Amino acid sequence: MVGGCLTIASQAAVALRPLYPQLKSETPTQFKPSREAFDYTIRDVMIPMRDGVHLHTVIVIPKGAKDAPILLTRTPYDASGMVTHMVDGHQSAHMGPALQGYDNAVDTIIDGGYIRVIQDIRGKYGSEGDYVMNRPLRGPLNDTPVDESTDTWDTIDWLVKHLPESNGKVGILGISYDGFEPLMALVHPHPALKVSVPMNPMVDGWMGDDWFHHGAFRQQNMPYIYEQEATRDNTQHWWSAFHDDYDLYMHYGSAGAMGKAYGMEQLGFWNKIVEHPAYDSFWQQQAMDKVLAKQPLKVPVMLVHSLWDQEDIYGAPAVYRALKPKDTHNDMVYLVMGPWHHGQEIEDASSLGALKFGSDTGAYFRKHILAPFLAHYLKDDAPPNPVAPVTAYRTGANRWERLQSWPSGCASGCSIQATPFYLHADGKAGFAAPTASEAKDTSYVSDPAKPVPYRARPSQPVGYDGGLTWPQWLVDDQRTFSGRTDVATFVSPVLDHDVTIAGMPKVHLVASTSGSDSDWVVKLIDVYPDQVAGDPQMGGYQLAVAMDIFRGRYRESYAHPQPLTPNKPLLYRFDLPTANHMFRKGHRIMVQVQSSWFPLYDRNPQTYVKNIFFAKPSDYVKATQRIYHAPGEASYVELPMVEKR
Repeated sequence: MVGGCLTIASQAAVALRPLYPQLKSETPTQFKPSREAFDYTIRDVMIPMRDGVHLHTVIVIPKGAKDAPILLTRTPYDASGMVTHMVDGHQSAHMGPALQGYDNAVDTIIDGGYIRVIQDIRGKYGSEGDYVMNRPLRGPLNDTPVDESTDTWDTIDWLVKHLPESNGKVGILGISYDGFEPLMALVHPHPALKVSVPMNPMVDGWMGDDWFHHGAFRQQNMPYIYEQEATRDNTQHWWSAFHDDYDLYMHYGSAGAMGKAYGMEQLGFWNKIVEHPAYDSFWQQQAMDKVLAKQPLKVPVMLVHSLWDQEDIYGAPAVYRALKPKDTHNDMVYLVMGPWHHGQEIEDASSLGALKFGSDTGAYFRKHILAPFLAHYLKDDAPPNPVAPVTAYRTGANRWERLQSWPSGCASGCSIQATPFYLHADGKAGFAAPTASEAKDTSYVSDPAKPVPYRARPSQPVGYDGGLTWPQWLVDDQRTFSGRTDVATFVSPVLDHDVTIAGMPKVHLVASTSGSDSDWVVKLIDVYPDQVAGDPQMGGYQLAVAMDIFRGRYRESYAHPQPLTPNKPLLYRFDLPTANHMFRKGHRIMVQVQSSWFPLYDRNPQTYVKNIFFAKPSDYVKATQRIYHAPGEASYVELPMVEKR
């Protein structure tokens, strides 16, 4: 007290005094749970990186583990949540149920006796540091001393020095973003890293994975960017006032206008996307197939690909093509292709949408491919590796094949013949080239005010929970679209023999537009007989085997867009996703061509503008599209057909 007055500090102390007596708290300062009944232990640690940042890491160790190998996953999706799944509303005392969920191949982990390690990447959830989407390697796009490769190295180094229960051998695996991390681990790998298993990895965000496909922007991934970047722990959620995503994205017009309405200019990665709509050095320098093509091959790798991957259908085959030339003895680079959606290989995979496979193809993968592959490289007794260099599921025939390379039609005695499947007048198609006697083109009007939906409306948002069917849209029945006047449909006669393809179908489209820019969507479809014995719902089903979109302005160069000459027939060439499919006798082969795929992809205004993100409402105009099928101007899809030698 100074001069009879309370000091400011004294006044604050008086204000904080309780107004009534306090009972003793029943909550301990620090609670130590008793988990004697658990068959595992969990350690929460902060692992230091070379720049002083600490990364939150959860280590799950089977009780009694000794000389156990380590399975590592690095994730932006909450490490703690991935190891504490609830069972009947309770935390499970058993390791398997606790792990059951995203990115955990539980049966492989438990049966193999692995130590399971999951780490939050820097800037996400419990980890320190700054977050950068798919943080590029140190270099032109990253002037810091750290990247995902160095963080993986430092993490592995700490683990093998601080886990006495381990045998010092580490494998890294993960799906999607978590599949990108095992690719990064291959750059200057730690000596203790013995195997890498990237599943459905993000590889090239512009060419055909998450952000663009051949230049067309995947605008339905805007909510992902929003939630992933707005906060460290993904607590800021996307919002909508519409039941149908088709209406939501139409309401805002361009993707740029929608981003502005949602305040996305605050998000670093969104600004990068908007600033780099073409395939410039920003995208090329971080494409992981290109990065790994320049690296020595030091660690065995198994690339796992889903033939109907609705998110990252480009990545795994692209990395396989980049790495395989380095595999001089055919024993370092493995490829597995299953009939799955994105990540379905760790779930029940007996079916996908309306398709039934007759067995659980996911369980087959985990038991007969993943488990023995990991055991061979990570167990001290190194059991033999029974896995073929390529294990591919042949859709249509519903069987697994063991192959020496990809593409390959069979184990031996087959070759791949590039065979044009031609489009003809009057909606016909076949293996014979068009003649001068038929009409030279098929036309339709593309109206940006009424874009073609990519699936039957109402369009659901991207997601896996709450009854959403996003994972199966690539196998949706395409009959919804084949009767539209703004979709050109071409179909073959009924096949009198099986036709098998293995590889990437290549589009050779001769087309014109009355506009100065245009998108071209091409779908290769297996049309079932009108009646299917034992499975009536498949009668007449139009199953997409491979389909993709191409933004016309990139016809001459992905890096340097140019306007199209109106009403001039031009050649568009691009690859469709990898397929391994048998069109059965009695089926037909169909090709659909259209100029929008909404709202998954942003609308092309069909007027050339410098940056479509900022297209104005007046830029969006109707256009007359013509598909040519005449001698010298033939349109076709080149099929990688399997033929017996």
